[in-house]
Amino acid sequence: MSHQDKKYKTTFENRCVVLADIWEDKKEEPIELSAFLGSSDLGFPLAALILEQTVTITPKVETAINETFDLLCEAHELDPSEVEVESYNDFFK
Repeated sequence: MSHQDKKYKTTFENRCVVLADIWEDKKEEPIELSAFLGSSDLGFPLAALILEQTVTITPKVETAINETFDLLCEAHELDPSEVEVESYNDFFK
């Protein structure tokens, strides 16, 4: 995956890792996940599928990942362009 957007310090692959981590941890609790977002969102499952190499990365898929990552950063009161993480646990360091 070489989809590095200059807007982010976190690589596209690591943005997928973070979102897939949450998806895997929370997929048994879909109500809590949708409450976090305020609406249904494709970024979490798409990230997991990208890491499994079952989805092709298109501009629309990349946009969905980036928008979800942005929402996650904003929920943690972080600037998506400034945060550099490798996993969801990095948000708590």
